[in-house]
This record gives sequence, C-alpha cells and structure tokens, in this order.
Amino acid sequence: MNTGLNLHGVRAIYRFEMNRALRTWLQSILAPVLSTSLYFIVFGSAIGSRMGDIDGVSYGAYIIPGLLMLSLLSESISNAAFGIYMPKWSGTIYELLSAPVSWVEVLMGYVGAAATKSLLLGSLILLTARLFVPYEIAHPVWMVGFLVLTAITFCLFGFIIGLWADNFQKLQVIPLLIITPLTFLGGAFYSINMLPPFWQTVSLFNPVVYLISGLRWAFYGAADVHIAVSTSMTLAFMLTCLAVVWWVFKTGYRIRK
Repeated sequence: MNTGLNLHGVRAIYRFEMNRALRTWLQSILAPVLSTSLYFIVFGSAIGSRMGDIDGVSYGAYIIPGLLMLSLLSESISNAAFGIYMPKWSGTIYELLSAPVSWVEVLMGYVGAAATKSLLLGSLILLTARLFVPYEIAHPVWMVGFLVLTAITFCLFGFIIGLWADNFQKLQVIPLLIITPLTFLGGAFYSINMLPPFWQTVSLFNPVVYLISGLRWAFYGAADVHIAVSTSMTLAFMLTCLAVVWWVFKTGYRIRK
C-alpha cells in the first residue's frame, strides 16, 4: 500500500492556482504594489522627511516592515480564501473530494500556491521600497524565514475563511474589518513604546504586533517584543489553523451538505 504523498495531485492544484494568479496579475500583483507605493510616497517621503528617527532608524525605513506585513497578511488571506471558495461556489469541490488526494495534499496545493503569490508580492514591495527609501536588512536569513512562516500561517487562516464563507461578502469581512485595522493599530507606522503605558499593555493583545515586531527585528535588530515571543506566537497560531483545517475535513463542516 502506497502511503506517500500524491505529488502529482499537489502539483496539479498548485499549477492551477498559479495560472489563475497570472491571468489576474493586474488585480493580484500590480494593484497591491501600487497601493503600497502610495504609502511610501505619503508616509515615507512626505511625512517621513519631517519625522525624527525611531530606534536609530529613519521614519521612512522604519515603516517598511509594517507596510510589508500589511500587504502580506491581506494578500495571504485573500489568495487562500478565494482559491478554496471558488470550487465550493462552482460545485467542483465534490470532484476534488472524490479525487485520490488527501486533505493534506489539497492543503499543500492551495496554501502552497497562495503563499508563493504572497511572497512574490512581498519581494516586489521590497524592491519598490528601494525606489523611495534607502534601507539595510540586519538579519536577511531571519527575514526570509519569518516572511515564509507568516505567509504560510495566514494562508492557512485564509483557507479556513474560504471553507467557512458561503458568499463573496464573507470572504472580505475578516480581511477588511479585522486584519487591516489590527495592522494599523499594531505598530505599522509607529513603535508601541511611544504609547502611554496603558495603551502599550492593550497593544500586546493585538496579535499583529508580534508579527510586525518580529519582522522589524529582522530588518533593524530592534523590536517592541522579543523575537522569541513573536516567533512562538506565530507558530502557535499556525498549529491552531492546522488543527481547525483537519477538523473541517474530518467532519465535512461547510464542505459536505
């Protein structure tokens, strides 16, 4: 009995999702890069030139990890959610469930493609940032690892949203009404150490603080939260998402009617 992974099935799902992204590259790649460029122009160049340094880093460079995380979280969730929702909406999810692929292989195909698209977008944003702000990366290997971990984690979260949603409106509720505000309040444009003590404590209940802080440490060696805590929180959330996906496929919740 063959107990190995069905790599052909994983590859088929992965290639299908990547081809879909290439067909909609204006929406999935170019639009987020242009939006982030506007942030760099307004906050990095216009406002940043009038701001002092934060932790020894110019304001324009300081906000790069926050803007990168804003795009990475939004695109990771949207890519993965839309990818698995479309088979549900069109009814082809039943063909997928009857195919000789396990839930692990389905997850690897969809989440792998969504994470690839998000990391590609993140790379383009880093290159775009060079046009507006000079910056150096103190821990490049850690930066890549943390970006990969974050992309995979929130693609898993997006996958869960896609399984849960029963209409297109629900696909946008969590990214727009929860993730984006949490990112803006999570230190994307400032250090939480600049806040009064009470609000610093409140900010620690925002999970996005740990993501931005971890990435900012990889860039500049300075962070609001210890890097070990940021990594542990991200890993814990990833394992929680994996457990939820396993439960969904085991019970058929929102998949089988």
